[in-house]
This record gives sequence, structure tokens and C-alpha cells, in this order.
Amino acid sequence: MQEYIHIYDSHKLEIEKFLVETIHNNGHHLATDFEQLKNFYGILPSLELIYVTDGNFVQISPNITRRRQMQSAIGRDRRYLVDRVHEADSDISISDPYISSATGEPCITLMQYYEGHVIFLDFNLLTLLTRFGFLERHPIFNRVTYGFYLAMGISLMFFSMMSIGYAFYDYIKQLLNPADYTLEAVFKPIIALTMGLAIFDLAKTLMEREVFFKAYADKLDDAKLLSKFLTAIIIALSIEALMVVFKIALHDTSQMVNALYLIIGVTLIILSLTYYSKSLLASQQAAKKCKDAE
Repeated sequence: MQEYIHIYDSHKLEIEKFLVETIHNNGHHLATDFEQLKNFYGILPSLELIYVTDGNFVQISPNITRRRQMQSAIGRDRRYLVDRVHEADSDISISDPYISSATGEPCITLMQYYEGHVIFLDFNLLTLLTRFGFLERHPIFNRVTYGFYLAMGISLMFFSMMSIGYAFYDYIKQLLNPADYTLEAVFKPIIALTMGLAIFDLAKTLMEREVFFKAYADKLDDAKLLSKFLTAIIIALSIEALMVVFKIALHDTSQMVNALYLIIGVTLIILSLTYYSKSLLASQQAAKKCKDAE
């Protein structure tokens, strides 16, 4: 969503000028007659919804889409849309992008005053950007990508649950056999739980961004995801290193150097994550200063 809004903002004046001129050049289709208004669908492929209100912004027409009309929308108060629009011409106002309550898709609304009435035209933002050539979309590829991310997200969640289930299974198994109950019986489930949590968090973020679109791609969010995942890995490796130290100390101290190598590896990951986080923070501050300077 953020990418789409950024693209729209970069070409806002061109798009608004095109829409205003198109409405003016086809002004003979403007009417409170619903069937005549549907002619705009043949002119503007990105148009997805039309409706008409009276002078008090109370809807007097059904929601008119390309294929059907929804009578339940008659009588709705559309005054809230007035606060979202800005004047693009003497009798036309256009809103900034928002999520349509009728379609659930990002859109912009054009508001045209006509003979004491107000005609609202909703344009699908993605289709609009695609028609202008600012955005390339391939429906089949999008569906394949959607299906792939959905399958991968579900698979990751499944194996996350398996890891968590194994942690409890292994601990209960050791608990029921007191002779086999050791310090390792406590550490192993903790490692499995930590890895399960890290994998589930990765799957959740993947599903939210690529499938359900609750969150959208952003470099800062990517950095947070990487930091959270690496933190979980560091915790798991640190526990593993601690367990190795205890095992070697109890059985063969001559192998302690192997534990040292593992600890050094964990330390390098921590230092790398620290450097990455510091660099990211510095770049964010620089970007903020540039934005403030503008």
C-alpha cells in the first residue's frame, strides 16, 4: 500500500488533471439518471463505483458498479467524504487514497457537483496506476505468488507447531524417566521452543504482508523482522553454548575449546546485529534530516 501511495503522490497532478479533463470532455454523460452515468464505465476502465447524493450529501442512488446495483446504500450520509477531498477544479474535488468501504480496495474519489446534486466516482487506485503505466501487474503471476506465500506461510506455521510440540513431548518423556532426567532435558525444550517462536514469527509476518495485507513492505519493518529473527537465533545458540559448556565440564574438559568456538560464533552474530542496527538507525536519522530540510 505504501508503495502505491508513494507512486500516486509522485504523479498526483498528472492523474488529477487527466481525470478532470476526462470528466469535462464527457460532460454529456453527467446526469442523475443512473443508466446514463454507467456510460462512464466504458470511458474509464479504472472506475469501480458510482453513486449520487443530494445537496446535503445523503445518497439518493444505489451503489452502481459495472455489473450490478446495490439498493441498500440508498440513504447513507456521505458527508464524511467531503473532509477527504480537495478542490481540483471549480466544480470537481478529488480525495487522497483510502480504503473503500464498498470494495475493500484502495481507491480515490472524484466528487462532481451537478444541478444541485453531487456525483461520486470511485477509482481503483491499483488499476488507475496500471493504466497510466506507473505500475505493472500480471494477474496470473500475482495469483501464483499469493498461492506460494500462502503455502510457505502455512508450512512454516506447521513446523513451528511441530517444534513446540516436540519440546513438550521430549520434556515429558524425560520427566517420566527419572534415570534419564538431566540438565540437558531442560535445555533442549527451551531451544526447541525458541526456534518454534522464531519460525512462527517469520511465518506470521510473511502471511500478514503477502497474503492478508495487514502490514505492508517497509525497510524499517524488514529490519525489525530480521532483528527479531536473529535475536531468537542468538538466544537459541547461547543456550546451546551454555549446555555444551556444562556437558564438557562434566565429562571431558579437553574439548572445552569447541565450546569456545561456539561462544565466539554467537558473539560475532551479536556484534554483526549491533552494527546493522546502528547503521540502520544512522540512515533513518539522515533520511529524517533530509525530509525536514525539504
